[in-house]
This record gives sequence, structure tokens and C-alpha cells, in this order.
Amino acid sequence: MRLRICFGRTPEQIKAVRPLKDGVIADFTATQLMLKNIIEKVGRRYNVGRPRVVVGVPSGITEVEERAVEESVLQAGAKEVYLIEEPMAAAIGASLDVGEPSGSIIVDIGGGTTEVAVISLGGVVVSHSLRIAGDELDEDIVNYIKREMNLAIGETTAEQIKMQIGCAMPLMTEMSMEIRGRDLTDGLPRNVKITSVQIEEAIKESIQKIVDIVKITLEKTPPELASDIMEKGIVLAGGGALIKNLGKLLSIETGMPVYIAEEPLDCVVRGTGKTLEDLERLKHVLINARKRK
Repeated sequence: MRLRICFGRTPEQIKAVRPLKDGVIADFTATQLMLKNIIEKVGRRYNVGRPRVVVGVPSGITEVEERAVEESVLQAGAKEVYLIEEPMAAAIGASLDVGEPSGSIIVDIGGGTTEVAVISLGGVVVSHSLRIAGDELDEDIVNYIKREMNLAIGETTAEQIKMQIGCAMPLMTEMSMEIRGRDLTDGLPRNVKITSVQIEEAIKESIQKIVDIVKITLEKTPPELASDIMEKGIVLAGGGALIKNLGKLLSIETGMPVYIAEEPLDCVVRGTGKTLEDLERLKHVLINARKRK
């Protein structure tokens, strides 16, 4: 969040960059430097040398993107690097019984990607990765306000709007907030009031694509697992799970109960942490493993 606040506020001699975009590495050098700094801090704090690292990656990642993640982590100082699919990590972090012979479905709406996966016996049976998630919703809000209000706002403001009044369906009580931006006509600062109804309209198309990918995943689920999912329901994780009425919309569209995981923002990181703590028992959920020679 601290880095997000920096965007659009830095002086000329400082450049704020996003090392990761759409769930994969966008700037290899910046990613490596960031990871190196984190690994060094952990090493000093816990007095360890080169650590083992588990990294959550999108389920739709390519082999080239996998290799880039592995290389950046190894070059940053890791002794071993393991990759785990983000929906699997989210399911573990949400305390789902991923090792049981019954189906569970997790929908992880992060910043760069939406991951939908049906999990059974410690493996992903059906999965889809959609590169529409929190960042895309922010962009939708920026474009809507520019188009409808002739006002330019930044990503940070768009994210605040999404968090405070963003909704997938009309709310019982309409919410509103005042925002500041630059008038595109005269270039001067201007305040406007925006409502939850307007934000619902702004993000409607992207939300529908997320709903559609969930329905496609359910359509491709084996019948035996589908019956388990009907009973257990859909679990939402990631920051996108906090969008108001998203669970209600998914429930209406799929005819299934929808639950939001406890502390949805932390599900993936908690899942990767649990995997690292019990690596031998959970090794079967990992994509692969590489060691530094």
C-alpha cells in the first residue's frame, strides 16, 4: 500500500515502479532488488543464511514466466525456491481441507489476476486464471470518472473509491464520497461527489467477466465434485472478496452459497507460509523446486 501511495506523488529524481503486473514479473531487475532486500532483512532478523522460499504464482503462468520467477528468487539469495499455485495457497490459507477426497472451489481475486480452482486430494482438478482483478477495477473507475465527470484521478484515489463504496450490486442504502481530481477542461483541481451506484456501473463489465469465469469453471467440474461444491459452497479470497455484494451476485448467478474467507487479504500469504512450515507433508501441492548449485 505504501508503494501505491507513492504513484503520482514522487519528485522528478525519484521513479516509483511496479515490479509485478498481472501476477507476473514486469521488471526483472526491480523484482530481484526488491526480493534481495526482503531476504536480507529476514536473514538479519532471524540469523539465517540462504533461505528456502515458497512463491505463489497464478495458475495460468507460462513456463517462461515460471523460469523468470525462479531465477529472480535464486539470484536474490535463496537456496531453494518452490512455486505454488495461488488458488491452492489461498485454499490452504482459508483452512479448506485440500487433502480430502472431496471437491472445494476457491475464487481468489487479487490485484493482478482472478484465480478460480476446484481442488481435491491435494491437487487442482480444474482451474482458470483471468487477468482481470483489483488493478483492472481501479482502471475502470479512473476511466469512468474521466469519461462521465471530465475529471482525472490517480490509481490511489481509484483504489480508495473501490474500497469504500465499490459494489457488485445495488446496496440497501446508497453510499457516496467526495473525491478530488484535476478538471480536464481547465486543468484546475475540483471536488466532486460520487455514489456507489456510479461505481457499480463503472466496474460492472469486469465484475461480470469474473462471474463468467467462475461459471465456466463450474461447468467443467466433474459431476462427483460438483455435488460436493453444491454442499460446501464457493469460498472467496483476496482483496476483491471485500467488494460489497460480490458474494451475493455470485450466489444468484451460480445458485450456490458463497462465503468470504477469514481475513481474505492474507489467504495466499498464509497458505504459502503454512506450506513452508510443513514442506515435506505439503510438497505434493508445489509446482516444482529448484536449488542453487
